[in-house]
Amino acid sequence: MNKIQRLLIANRGEIAVRIARSARKRGIETLAIYSDADRNALHVAVADHAVNIGPPPSRDSYLRSDLIIEQALKHQCDAIHPGYGFLSEDPSFAREVKKNGLLFVGPDESSIALMGDKLAAKKLAARLEIPLVPGSDDPITHPEEAISFAQEIGFPVMLKAAGGGGGKGMRIVYDANDFISAFERSSSEALQSFGNGAVFIEKYIESPKHIEVQILADQHGSVLHLFERDCSVQRRHQKVIEEAPAPIMSARLRSKITDAAIKLAKASNYVNAGTVEFLVDGADTFYFLEMNTRLQVEHPVTEMITGLDLVQLQLSVAEGLPLPIQQEDLHIKGHSIELRVYAEDPKSDFVPSIGQIEHYQEPDLTNVRIDSGFRQGDEISIYYDPMIAKLIVYGANRKMAIEKMIEAIQKFEVRGVETTLAFGASVCANEVFAQGKHTTRFVQDAFDFTEIPREHVQIISEISKQVYRKKNQQLKVPYTSVDWYKKQ
Repeated sequence: MNKIQRLLIANRGEIAVRIARSARKRGIETLAIYSDADRNALHVAVADHAVNIGPPPSRDSYLRSDLIIEQALKHQCDAIHPGYGFLSEDPSFAREVKKNGLLFVGPDESSIALMGDKLAAKKLAARLEIPLVPGSDDPITHPEEAISFAQEIGFPVMLKAAGGGGGKGMRIVYDANDFISAFERSSSEALQSFGNGAVFIEKYIESPKHIEVQILADQHGSVLHLFERDCSVQRRHQKVIEEAPAPIMSARLRSKITDAAIKLAKASNYVNAGTVEFLVDGADTFYFLEMNTRLQVEHPVTEMITGLDLVQLQLSVAEGLPLPIQQEDLHIKGHSIELRVYAEDPKSDFVPSIGQIEHYQEPDLTNVRIDSGFRQGDEISIYYDPMIAKLIVYGANRKMAIEKMIEAIQKFEVRGVETTLAFGASVCANEVFAQGKHTTRFVQDAFDFTEIPREHVQIISEISKQVYRKKNQQLKVPYTSVDWYKKQ
């Protein structure tokens, strides 16, 4: 066993805060890294130690694996936790961490490389006879080849980046007339985001549910599933609301989908926390989508229904300890929902709302948890994801969890920037969501973003025009322009 004494957290925002707090419970010292833009950030304040890693752009700071490892060694750290995003799914980073004698709080680089390559992961799933959406077996780089394959499997189709996720490089194409331009945009965005312009093509499932299974594996051969989450409430292929367990989930489907997740984890020699994602259609048929070889943003809802601390378990597994639980010890208790509170304006297609958080007051309620990376007076930066916090609620059943979410939103006060709070309340008040019948098309079909119905919740959330004007003059960038944002 390798006991972790000091942990470098290679991330920022709420996940860095979350990791620091769980590490402290295990008696582990933490070292935060920060860019010039994050000098006064909350994650810097909660860590035991902090070190500047570079200028604000991620490529010059949070993506500088060489500097991060250098600082870990300089400050006598034993391990690095990558959080999610940034370097968390970079196999070369995991390899270099271990090469320098440090523990990587995550899977082995070979597992990251295998499951991070969507096509390789699909081939593994096919060998295991796990259902797959019809699609290309290999990356496609030439548009003529791509359109031929698309016509073969039939429109609509989904174009996806072979080398990454998060909605980057993803396009839905409904007919051949739009295919070439969509393919070129998808390939260009994939190249810009992941350094790999290859894409693959899948048959587009029109209105599926997005279901994912949390898995956890130790170095002694034990692989567990921690049940499933429903992540179907999405905008631009990005999750906004997640919940556990998934509504309208039969015991039979749960058994089949969790068995498939465990088979994939075992076949890829997976260790630590990970998530296997699936699409489920209206007939309860499921298809393997991808595996995320890291902690997920939405992991708190799983923690709420199982009573586990996934970050502490990640650290324990990295130290070489066996998991302290077995599958038969795990049971679903109650229901949990998470709303990602973004500094975004839903009325303007969720364009980021840049500026200062002039007022910030979290709800003080039972069965409510806030994972936040910001405080009153902090700035929403142009350089990073604009998520302010995660609002997580718990109820004895789904109806009570929805009611608790609406109550928590009503008492969550944010002023100075627009947020997704009112949008979250509107989702919870929607009958389709209340019945658990929502799919990945729910947001697109149910909401007119020119007029969010705010009668469901009274929230003061107004844009400070003075802040916008000041920021725009300083930065020379039209941050209130939806068209500009979509091009990025």
